[in-house]
Amino acid sequence: MTRGDDHRFMRVALGLGRRGQGNTWPNPAVGCVIVRAGRIIGRGWTQPGGTPHAETQALAQAGTAARGATAYVTLEPCAHHGRTPPCSAALIAAGVARVVIASDDPDPRVSGRGLAMLREAGVQVTTGVMADDAARDLGGFLNRVQRGRPEVLLKLATSFDGRIATATGQSKWITGPGARRAVHAMRARYDAVMVGAGTVRADDPMLTVRGMGARQQPVRIAVSRRLTLPLMSRLAQTARDVPVWLIHGPEADSASIAAWTDLGARLIACPLRGEGLDMAAAMQALGAAGLTRVFCEGGGALAASLLKADVVDGLAGFTAGLALGADGRAGIGALTLDALEAAPRFALEDVRAMDGDVMHLWRRA
Repeated sequence: MTRGDDHRFMRVALGLGRRGQGNTWPNPAVGCVIVRAGRIIGRGWTQPGGTPHAETQALAQAGTAARGATAYVTLEPCAHHGRTPPCSAALIAAGVARVVIASDDPDPRVSGRGLAMLREAGVQVTTGVMADDAARDLGGFLNRVQRGRPEVLLKLATSFDGRIATATGQSKWITGPGARRAVHAMRARYDAVMVGAGTVRADDPMLTVRGMGARQQPVRIAVSRRLTLPLMSRLAQTARDVPVWLIHGPEADSASIAAWTDLGARLIACPLRGEGLDMAAAMQALGAAGLTRVFCEGGGALAASLLKADVVDGLAGFTAGLALGADGRAGIGALTLDALEAAPRFALEDVRAMDGDVMHLWRRA
């Protein structure tokens, strides 16, 4: 295989891996293809809930033709017994001659052991093919393993002048149907959707994925320091149907905790930091619970608290061609910055027109 062939087939594996995003946590969303004589004979990606793994799926499709073939895998094959046997052992047993890997796995249960197992069995191993692309796709899993918290994407739908609502709170709809559909597509690729208490009270959102044929709904997270969320909200009334997790502070009323627990919600207590919740600690708690990718949809106070805690990894902006003025509600709350150098910086990743609006994606610089 040439370097160009390796990139071509790894690109297919990466595309397959993305199909699992939002469905595989706490496991990574991995893609795999088996190639023989320049032809793909097996495809696989991590299935909902994390099993079966991508390699197992691809090997099952390839069958006996996998002997002597090349496997392209977006993440180092596992080398430990979990809910499934090690994928490295499965590749060896299938007689695969070569394994091409995009990203090493920093999980201490794997971390080089998968590579060593393959090499000891005489399998040729190539690593680092399209590593940057894999790191972007697997960022949530890698972030959780290395930093203990999920990857956080902050989404804002604003007017040209950065407002998320009029002075009276009207916000439906600043952006058009194309942008809203794109947001649902993004939700489908994340483990969880998160909003603040103000958004729950003002909009009574469902926070579900609609119109995308989603196989699994994201966890719905609301952040409320005192747990003063309406018990007749749509989140409360559907908590047994689609998971609801609530992040609250130490002063939350015990009666509210009991009521939400009875409704089926999961309660996550979080310490205070200054006048608000310690969102860095909250993100660590979400990571410990297994989440790898969180899609935050505001509002302004929550957006500011996440930025101040330095836990935002990316921004997704949808900007409409209208102005709401200084009396409109700001997209991000006060950050109390004294110097421009202290402002969190992000690098532009993508920008495109979308049915009259503009979508722009940014990543941590």
